Amino acid sequence: MNYSSIRTTLKAGSIVFGASALFLLVAPTLFLDLLGLDSNEPMVWSMRMIAITLVALAGNMWNNSKNSSDAGVGNVAKVMCVSATGLGVLTLLIPGEITWFSYIYAAIGFGFGLSYLINILRK
Repeated sequence: MNYSSIRTTLKAGSIVFGASALFLLVAPTLFLDLLGLDSNEPMVWSMRMIAITLVALAGNMWNNSKNSSDAGVGNVAKVMCVSATGLGVLTLLIPGEITWFSYIYAAIGFGFGLSYLINILRK
């Protein structure tokens, strides 16, 4: 595994997830609109709940990139590879019309998933 690149990917992912969390906390209705989803009260509440979870994820990603052993970073990369790819897939399975924002959000997920995969396989 290329541990240095995995650590860099974790830091970058932490920044992206942290920014997404702020976006979801501050403007959940806009986020839902960009995804082409209804922005009713339960959905806005759900987006804010997801935002808090993303804060925890971003913090853990950053912490692992800095403080975990190579073996720990490798394990985190495997989990994040599946999770990032799953984010891309689920974004494309949105119940409704897929918007330009959905494609970009899915591409970000797939991009991180691919980065983790490449660095897991590289020596």
